[in-house]
Amino acid sequence: MFKTTILAFDFLPMADNKKTAALGFIFVTLFLDVMGLGIIIPVFPKLIAQLIHGDLSTAALWGGWLVSAFAIMQFLFSPIMGGLSDRYGRRPVLLLSLLGFGLDYFVMAFAPTIWWLFATRVVAGVMGASFTTGTAYIADISTPEKRAQNFGLIGMAFGLGFMVGPALGGILGKIGPRIPFIVAGCVSLLNTLYGYFILPESLPKENRRKFDWKRANPIGSLKQLGKYPVVLGMVVSILCIYMAAHAVQSTWTYFTMLRFNWDEATVGYSLALVGLLVGAVQGGLIRIVIPKIGQKWSVYVGLMLYTVGLMLFGLANQSWMMFVFLIPYAMGGIAGPALQGIMSTQVPANAQGELQGGLTGLVSLTSIFGPMLMTGLFHYFTGKDAPVYFPGAPFFMGALLCLASLLFAMRSLKKHL
Repeated sequence: MFKTTILAFDFLPMADNKKTAALGFIFVTLFLDVMGLGIIIPVFPKLIAQLIHGDLSTAALWGGWLVSAFAIMQFLFSPIMGGLSDRYGRRPVLLLSLLGFGLDYFVMAFAPTIWWLFATRVVAGVMGASFTTGTAYIADISTPEKRAQNFGLIGMAFGLGFMVGPALGGILGKIGPRIPFIVAGCVSLLNTLYGYFILPESLPKENRRKFDWKRANPIGSLKQLGKYPVVLGMVVSILCIYMAAHAVQSTWTYFTMLRFNWDEATVGYSLALVGLLVGAVQGGLIRIVIPKIGQKWSVYVGLMLYTVGLMLFGLANQSWMMFVFLIPYAMGGIAGPALQGIMSTQVPANAQGELQGGLTGLVSLTSIFGPMLMTGLFHYFTGKDAPVYFPGAPFFMGALLCLASLLFAMRSLKKHL
């Protein structure tokens, strides 16, 4: 039945003159997807605290476990989704993912207990293939020399979606902590309809490969990365980056609410600024910097900026500083597209989905441990029994990880490129 469903969505590959338009289509699809996610972020901590009848420090721990539950399922299923997109095309897998997210948000909106939230995170992790498939889609329609710049569209969609979503979520959160989930569900379902009627298929049938369970399991997918020396050499560096990212992703809302007494609206506005800066970097700066200094140096400079930004977050003692320190942190975003551009040029056309599935598997692997590490540090240094009160501890850990990532990247790129 699953095969019949997939084939029912299958279309002929797009002509060359439609590739530019296709980039616009995938950009809007990913933008709406991120906006739906961003809407719920400002209200999530207080919803968790409400369901567990606890404080923000304890809610942060539960929030880390919820993210980890999502990540475990995504780690197990993202290689399957990547393999299915290599077999049946990007379009049907992307649509099924968006539909799953939309339904998941509605269940979250009416969750009566914390365990319902865990159930929704498990389902969302299974269906969470939108960015994996979107990245493979862009790889399909991009020439090798343009891939790094076109991958920046993903970051731009992420940035703009995060600019609109959290700001809207902060405003809606004043009405009630569950309202943003309903709105996010509506956005995701509208996104599914948009993709169904507008989004063309990107993977020509001659570039598709048979689905192989050996290659579609998380361990097998990671092993496939070992075929390519540069990709394999960058794995440790990538793992460090993804772990470090959870210093911000997993603790920002809890940190700012506890440290500076921000409300949902202020959190939303801060994340909107994150989105604006990320959109500017990914949509504009990388198109200037990467061609000018090259992919390798873009990785080095970007990782240094990430390190500096995270250190500054940890040292901030006034609310306005968090807004200012976002600038160097966001500029570090030049590293991501450069890394993906380097790795994608080492992989053939019929394995781009597998590559992105494997990389998403790495993201999910670090997302299992990263949130627990960062929220655990936050809880440890903000709880009643904390040896030293230091809410910025997760940011210092993130800075150390980014510095380690830089050292591993320099070693790998000098050796293989």
